[in-house]
Amino acid sequence: MSAGAVVVLVLAAFAVTVVIGIVRGAGGDAEAVPAHGLAAPTGGSDGPEPSSAASDTVLVHVAGAVRSPGVYALPRGARATDAIAAAGGFAPDADRAIVNLARDVSDGEQLLVPVVGAPPPAAPTSAAGDTIVDLNTADAAALDTLPGIGPALAGRILDWRTENGRFASVEDLLAVPGIGEKLVDGLRDRVRV
Repeated sequence: MSAGAVVVLVLAAFAVTVVIGIVRGAGGDAEAVPAHGLAAPTGGSDGPEPSSAASDTVLVHVAGAVRSPGVYALPRGARATDAIAAAGGFAPDADRAIVNLARDVSDGEQLLVPVVGAPPPAAPTSAAGDTIVDLNTADAAALDTLPGIGPALAGRILDWRTENGRFASVEDLLAVPGIGEKLVDGLRDRVRV
């Protein structure tokens, strides 16, 4: 083989490596995150460097009947189907009908895939024993169970979510017409995002 052919092969292999790296970076492929939840530091610092990319990802703990349970970094706006795919897909005994694959996943959440025949997991509760309502997934009926929220405010919350996307924090409720500081303070222990 001539020296020119070797150079062409080396350049072609380098180009393929670069293209694969770009596709993976732009495609938002999920990557497993070490159990402690932090990626290995890059550069010469003593810890992970803050980056703007961190705000573009969410960490989701995928557990239960999946092929590779673990904590996965997913692009913000990912759905349950993306989290399950990152975990290798459903295990053979997974109860697929229980999981809403179209729902958005949020940072810090645990997505539990039950096995067929297992009882559904209990809704999270507050210290007082009240059910905690997720502002990003609740329907009007669930929002209406909250103190101070009736059908009209529940509708406004849903309208705000439709127009603006996910609630990033409980304080985002202040942007909903008719909701003030006092009401938000009373809801802090009853809602999550």
